[in-house]
Amino acid sequence: MIVSILELGRVRQGGDRRAALDEAVMLAQHAESLGYQRFWVAEHHNFPTVTTAATSVVLAHIAGATRTIRVGAGGVMLPNHSPYVIAEQFGTLETLFPGRIDLGLGRAPGTDPAAASALGRDPAAAERFPQDVVALQAYLGPVRPGQRVEAVPGSGTEVPLWILGSSLFGAELAAHLGLPFGFASHFAPAALDMALALYRDRFKPSRQLAAPYALAGINIVAAGSDEEARHLATSQQMSFADLARGARRVLQPPIDDIDQYWSPPEKARASEMLACSVIGDAATVRRGIEAFLERTRADELMVVSDLFDFTKRLRSFEIIAEACDLVPRA
Repeated sequence: MIVSILELGRVRQGGDRRAALDEAVMLAQHAESLGYQRFWVAEHHNFPTVTTAATSVVLAHIAGATRTIRVGAGGVMLPNHSPYVIAEQFGTLETLFPGRIDLGLGRAPGTDPAAASALGRDPAAAERFPQDVVALQAYLGPVRPGQRVEAVPGSGTEVPLWILGSSLFGAELAAHLGLPFGFASHFAPAALDMALALYRDRFKPSRQLAAPYALAGINIVAAGSDEEARHLATSQQMSFADLARGARRVLQPPIDDIDQYWSPPEKARASEMLACSVIGDAATVRRGIEAFLERTRADELMVVSDLFDFTKRLRSFEIIAEACDLVPRA
């Protein structure tokens, strides 16, 4: 089983942003020792609880503190950026950490309209996403005869590209370009089954990838007992309830009764977004993962384990690794 980690650099109540970034490094080191395949961070802007907005900078911080685990963007929201600049940034990362860098690409803004405006984002940029992906791929490829603009570093690095999304659009684009596809089922699972089916059905082999390769996001909270795991999971559930009510708070400590926190509509909305979740002890986690893999036939899982207590979060990933029979690295 191939299992990876998605990290948001979450700021906890009572903590600060530097602590969140340092904990991301410690988690990546822990993941490397446990046998996880890759460690990705996601681009989000104007979220007080998320510290991974400057994605390439955070990746350099993490890659410099690890040795073997693949490190990447899950993902860069390409319409926020020039493909040329992203080629330079990730070409630099690949030059510094050869063979370890992934570049996942999304077309959403990763923020609210006000912050999108502050980013100077062209509202029409999302419509150019397919063309921008192809341009980025060209900048990371070999220099062509007569090419006047070269990404330095970047050209010839051929950093692996991924298409990320939560809709059929991303699935179809990934299939058309022959790229691996990651579905954001950890927060937007509605189109999961249709998207994976479409991707596999329409996949065209490319120089990067000979056969379809699908990654699926899943939330897992693992602990010593099902009861403890359900308690720890309330921190993430409160975060999703906050999203439903338009509140943006740092990650909160777990509570005893989540039904005292959210209203029925908030519960319904959060439960819909968190439908692809497994919460429990090692045996429960293993059964949940097996059921998810049977449903999706995913080639790889991208795990979010959003716990308030960092020590218990490390333990959660240990239990997940044990449940998935991951092989620890030397």
